[in-house]
Parts: sequence; structure tokens; C-alpha cells
Amino acid sequence: MRPRAVMPILLVLAILPAPRATRAADDPLSDPAIEDRIQRHRTAEVTLTVTDEAGRPLANVPVTVRMTAHRFLFGCNIFPMVRGLGGPLNALYRKRFADLLNFATLPFYWNSYERQEGQTIEPYCLQTAKWCAENGIRTKGHPLVWTHEPPWLKDKDPAEAERLLYARIEREIKAFAGVTDAWDVINEVVVGPEQAKHRDARTILRLYERDGREKIVKRVFAFARRAGPRATLVLNDYDTSDKYEKLIESSLKAGVPIDAIGIQSHMHGGYWGAKRTWSVCERFARFGRPLHFTELTILSGETKGYQGDRRVRGWDSTPEGEKRQGEQVREFYRLLYSHPAVEAVTWWDFSDLNAWQGAPAGLLRKDMTPKPAYDALMGLVKKDWWTDPAELKTDGAGRVRFRGFLGTYEAVSGGRKGTFSVDKAGIAAKRAALVAPR
Repeated sequence: MRPRAVMPILLVLAILPAPRATRAADDPLSDPAIEDRIQRHRTAEVTLTVTDEAGRPLANVPVTVRMTAHRFLFGCNIFPMVRGLGGPLNALYRKRFADLLNFATLPFYWNSYERQEGQTIEPYCLQTAKWCAENGIRTKGHPLVWTHEPPWLKDKDPAEAERLLYARIEREIKAFAGVTDAWDVINEVVVGPEQAKHRDARTILRLYERDGREKIVKRVFAFARRAGPRATLVLNDYDTSDKYEKLIESSLKAGVPIDAIGIQSHMHGGYWGAKRTWSVCERFARFGRPLHFTELTILSGETKGYQGDRRVRGWDSTPEGEKRQGEQVREFYRLLYSHPAVEAVTWWDFSDLNAWQGAPAGLLRKDMTPKPAYDALMGLVKKDWWTDPAELKTDGAGRVRFRGFLGTYEAVSGGRKGTFSVDKAGIAAKRAALVAPR
């Protein structure tokens, strides 16, 4: 339904300081410390002054305040929607995705995105991105540069192949401008040369051998920034060793416009645990860039370790595994949500159906029924970390007060309504125009 024409009224938003840290923070993995950080970093004490269109406070009137979306990005890849599930499974997939998540990763692997030169799956990705936008879901493209090159690139002259690699970055970012505003620019650089040899990715291998990792990162990010001046550009890797830290450090010193640091956390070989997770967050937070956990896998079946690009048959979800997965999901997300540097967490894959490596990695089973992990995450995202609707009344100065999680809100008073955002924990003052039906 399209919104009806409305006339504006104004809001002034003030956020009071969040509580100071307690002694529970001495043990960062304890439940009290986690809850304390969530309250300090993910919520705000809000004083909302409601005014009419002329700026006059609306005194002593009822106001309902409702949260409408998280600021934090809870995501998952959405590849099956691009490929097409078909039938009732597609409808269930869409519904459960939109009910829970506000962030989606689209597939831009060059070898499958453009199997034949000049013939891309852009229309299918664009259709999915638009569906996401209609449902309040932001999208990210993954990845622009990696060792998955299309076979036809090998027949090109080396200079032409390199030109096409850079041209692809510009083509994809510009084609999705205004719809997809975030990109994994280059993937798995730490192991890039060895990976390129294994996959016979000749173009990117030549660049690694000729220029080295740092120069490649700087060059591809320069192309990406030129194509998308306001896009969020992510450097992504699964290697969380000091090699990745050194690459990030040297890249930032060279002026590479890295907007967020991507950290993969596939756990096919076993759950990381709280200590390792916290250590990774602390080590990479020192660069002063938001952390995106870009590819998160926690299994609901047997752990088998990395299986490469092959697909394992009979790797099924089990009742015991599902119970364990649900508990680990709750622990992992609570820890990440409590860390102030973390901005996004992307699950990998949403359903067991056609999941990477055939692993029981989904939040949903193959028939799209929810696992305990889905229910656990729903309980966090839409209950524990969701601000309940508040029926309030303004004081003589037109003010109401509430404590809320960071995100977007709707305020309604006397049939007039509008939106405002709570973007930071701490003190802030904002103006937001409300709307009212005519």
C-alpha cells in the first residue's frame, strides 16, 4: 500500500548518556559484562520533544513510540533467491528471511556471474536486490575480485584481461548504484597467490606475482571508490592471523579506503568458542574500522572440517546438533552484539538446501522449517534486543522519555506519525519530520 499524502510536524530528539560500565566488565565473557556492554553500546536514553509543523511543542498529548528496524546489520547470503527455489519453498524462504534479517549478500562471483562474456545474471541479482529494498533489507555484493575467474578470461591477452578485471568492478558498482550500497571488494588476499595457482586463475595470479598483495588491494579499492564514492567498501578474509593484520595495517597506511574489515568465521571444523571470538574482535578493532563478520557458519550436525569446493553427501542435521547449534548461535551473537566495533553479522547459508559443501549450516532445514538456531536468533533480534512499543504522554514541554535500542522508530500522536532514528548511544540532538494523513 502506498502511503497517503501527509503534512509534516517536527521532532527534536535528545539522547541522554548511557550508564557507565560496571565492575562486571572486568570479565568480558561473563553474562553481566555482555549485558552491560549491550546496554552501553546498543541502547540510548532518549528524550523526544514532539512539535507541530511550526515547531510548537505538543504538550500533554499521548504519543506511541514503536521501533521499526535495527541499526545493527543482521544478515545472511541470499543466493537461493537469485537462483530461484521455486514453489512453496521460495515463499517460505522469503518470509522467514524478511521476518528475521535486515541485511543480505548477493552473489557476484565472476565465474558464475558472467559465464559467457557479456552475458551476466545482473537482472536476477537486481530483482532480488529490489525485493530486499522493498522489505527493508540492505544488500551487499560479494565479491568483486577473487580467484574465481570465468574460463573465457584465459583466452585474453594479459593486458586485456587485466583491463576487464578492473572494468568489471566499475560495471557492477555503477549498475547497482542506489540499490546495493556495500561491496566485498577483494576476497581472501592473504592466501591469494596460492589459491590462484590452485584454481588456475591466471589473471589475478599474474597480478599477485607482479605487484604483490598490497598494491593489488590499493588498486582495486581505488577503482571501487571511484565507481562508488558513497559505497561501503569491505576487505574480506578468513585468515585471522597476524598476516591479515599486517595487510590491513599496510593498506590503511597507504591510504586504501577500507570502510569495514570483513572477517569470515566458517566453523565446519568446530565452534570457535567465546575466548577466540572475543580475541579476534579485540585484535581487529584496533584499526578503528567497523568489523563485519561476513560469513558465519555454525553447524547443526557433525563437524568435518574444510571440504574445499566439493559437496559432501549425507552431511545431515541432527536433533543433538540442532540443540547445540542453537546454544552456540545465542552465545556467538550476544558476544558480537556486545562488542562496540562489530557492525554486521552475516550467516552462511540460510537453509540446509544446497548449502555450501552440503553442510548442515542453515538456520532452516531443507523444508524451510526453523531450527532452534533460527528461534534463538529471532528471540534475540526481535525480542531481547527490540524496543517494545511504548504508550507515552508528553509533558508540558512536549517531551517523552524512553530507553531504546539503536535503530529507526515511528512516533504516532493524534493520527499524525513519522520516523526518526537513534544512531548512537550517548548524547545526540536531532530533528525529524513527522507526517499525518490528510
